[in-house]
This record gives sequence, C-alpha cells and structure tokens, in this order.
Amino acid sequence: MTTELEFLTSPEGKPIETSAKQPVSIAAQSLTLGYDNKRVCEQLSLTIPPRQFTVIIGPNGCGKSTLLKSLCRLLKPLAGTILLDGKDIHRWPTKEVAKKIGLLPQSANSPNGIRVYDLVARGRYPHQSVFRQWSDEDKQAVEQAMVDANVTELAQQTVDSLSGGQRQRVWIAMVLAQQTPTLMLDEPTTYLDIAHQIELLDLFKTLNIEQGRTVVAVLHDLNQACRYADHVIALAEGELIAQGAPQTIIDSALVERVFGLKSEVVPDPVTGTPMIVPLSRWAAKT
Repeated sequence: MTTELEFLTSPEGKPIETSAKQPVSIAAQSLTLGYDNKRVCEQLSLTIPPRQFTVIIGPNGCGKSTLLKSLCRLLKPLAGTILLDGKDIHRWPTKEVAKKIGLLPQSANSPNGIRVYDLVARGRYPHQSVFRQWSDEDKQAVEQAMVDANVTELAQQTVDSLSGGQRQRVWIAMVLAQQTPTLMLDEPTTYLDIAHQIELLDLFKTLNIEQGRTVVAVLHDLNQACRYADHVIALAEGELIAQGAPQTIIDSALVERVFGLKSEVVPDPVTGTPMIVPLSRWAAKT
C-alpha cells in the first residue's frame, strides 16, 4: 500500500546532512487552485525560502492546505505554475520530486493492525529497490526518527490502538525516517496537547537550524507561528495578503484583515517576536 507520505519521500538513502547541503527552491507563479469547478485560491505568487521555517496562516477554508498540496504536486493547478528548482514541478519525474519533498498530510490512514515500528519503517520504502533491500542504514534511520518523535516506547503497539496524539507522532516519525531535505507539514500539531505541540515545534526548528532542512507548516496558532517561523505566508479568502518575516508583516491591522479579529500585537516576553493578544468584548470591559 502506497500512501501520500511514501510517494513524497527521498529514495536516495542519503543521510540528511548530505541532502541538506542541496536545498531545493520552490516558487509559485500566478497560481489558481481548486477542485472540479470550485476555485479556492486565485493568482498566488510566492516563494518558499530554502533552509528556512515557513508557516502558512489564515482562517479556516482560506486555502492553506490546498496550497500545501499544490506545492507537493498532489494537486495540479487550474492555472499558473509551481517551480521546483526552476522547472515546472509537473514536468519532473515522480522519483525526482520524491527525492526533494516529504509531506505529512492533514489526515493519513494506516493498514488495520499494523505495528508502530512497521509503519515508521514504511518511510524507508522509497529507499528500497530490487538491488537494495532493508539495510542497517534503514534500521538506524527508523530508530532515530522514533526517538525524535518520542514514540520508541510504542514500537510494538498497533497504530489503531493509540490515541490521536500518539498516532500523529507516529506519522511524524514516518516522515522523519524518510530523510528529505524539505518537509511540508499540514497542521502537524493536531490532536496534541500544548507540551507535545512545543516539543514537536522545537524538533522541527532543530531540524531546520542544525540540519539545514527547509520546513513548511500550516499552523493555526498565530503566536506559535510568530515564535517559530522565519517566514510567514498569510492567506485570506484564497488570496495572498502578505509574506515575509513575522516581525515585518504581523501587526494588528494584518490580524484584523486576515481573521476579522481585533487585537493588540506586543513583543513576546521570551523571544521578542510578535505576540497577538485578542480583544474580546469581555476583555474590553475590564
């Protein structure tokens, strides 16, 4: 069984340190995206900075996940082009795209009764061939990914016996086992409590800083986005509202324009990055 995650992973079998020295460039030119006859995004032009942590923000239904799928070649644009290293991504052979981009989708299905270890090991599937079967390198990659995602103790349990948060971490381990230089994560902190959210965001930031991986994530929490992102893409109603460093683009006017929410934006007392303080009608009376 081939999943989206298996499709979008590196079959090279190279350590990430080697892959990360060759970051890929990803850019969108005049994208129109949609399903059947329904248009979701119009005329999007943007660039994913290599070796940076990019976060896509916006209200529900604005096209965040649709954009991410398009950047991964899971969705063909109605108009416009996705450029991967300067070439239309749909002109690349599937294997070549798979060497560059790994995806954690918003939802993923696993075979009934599969063990955690075996699911994470499927992240190594693209590294296999007729002439190259399971190796010590594969074993090490799987074990390290399970340590990084904090699921080692779950190795022998079945995936369908786990909580939602545990399953999410197992799927993240599978992505990490694939060792691609670019990671695209669609709401990776879904189902996780705040402690595990921060743990995983710290992990993704570590992979970005220490291994040079390009990370692109869809996040709902604006303060987490501002704290972890080097680059923010803000969408609303299918349009690109702003893109750039959070310190440059995030202010109360942008929050109101994108989310329809009045707020105060103040420096985060820990990081100095923008911190959004919503102004509810009850808070305004005190």
